[in-house]
Amino acid sequence: MQLDLNLLTVLDALLQEGGVTGAAQRLRLSSPAVSRSLGRLRRLTGDDILVRTGRTMTPTPYALAVRDQVGELLRQSRQVLAPSRDLDLAGLDRVFTLQGHDALATALAPALLADITGSAPGVRLRFLAETAVDTDELRHGRVDLEIGSAVPALPEIRHEVVGHDRFVVAMRAGHPYAAGVDLEAFAALPHVLVSRRGRLSDPVDGVLEEHGLHRRVLAAVAATATAAHAVSRSDAVLTAPALALRPLADAFGLVTVPLPIELPKPPIVCGWHQRFDTDPAHAWLRDRVRAAFTAVLTG
Repeated sequence: MQLDLNLLTVLDALLQEGGVTGAAQRLRLSSPAVSRSLGRLRRLTGDDILVRTGRTMTPTPYALAVRDQVGELLRQSRQVLAPSRDLDLAGLDRVFTLQGHDALATALAPALLADITGSAPGVRLRFLAETAVDTDELRHGRVDLEIGSAVPALPEIRHEVVGHDRFVVAMRAGHPYAAGVDLEAFAALPHVLVSRRGRLSDPVDGVLEEHGLHRRVLAAVAATATAAHAVSRSDAVLTAPALALRPLADAFGLVTVPLPIELPKPPIVCGWHQRFDTDPAHAWLRDRVRAAFTAVLTG
């Protein structure tokens, strides 16, 4: 059965105006066009809808019975086709899942939670660690926002660079090079790396090779907190983004000094599936994450 849903609009106008002429004026159509639609409605429903009583038209019992329902159906269809973009933060009840590097989550979480607690009390956040291999969590809707340093390769994954960090060298307080380290001394020190895949080299090694230098890597660990704990109890050092190390420095008694080589500033990239592009709640989340990173990067 094929239905022309435009007939609901005509039926509503006929029932509201009580006649073809008034309905035609309301709909800005010709009277013959509305008369043809009334004929189709009569054939479809098996009811006269409106019957003539003298100079006026009177709705049938069926028409009176469905008048309110027709109006409600039209209201609901308008909501579906032109949904409201207003967001009621006080009434928003939603769980958002964010996935990313542990150090970025550690830096982001306090500022983000402080921001949303008062304005959106019904919002809860789930922070997941990034995995050792790339996944389709965004595509399958299990993650709302991925936070990292790589630009997504899939075309349906939107992304935004919300800031840039800088690399520093972290070491224990009281380390012989706690006041600063030059390139030769930096290369001679033992190093701990952070790598979710367990790689024992990173871009630092390439730059050192350009200067004819080589460093000794003691270990690669998956989490920045693990690396920070390791270097806090040895003379090894850790090269990592400053934002990642900031919340860990006090916890593990670390100091940071400038990196004696030039490395590109790592971007902070937020990625999400395109299905959430126009979702007001998700857009609000992205805005708050952006603001939180701006606060911690400039704080």
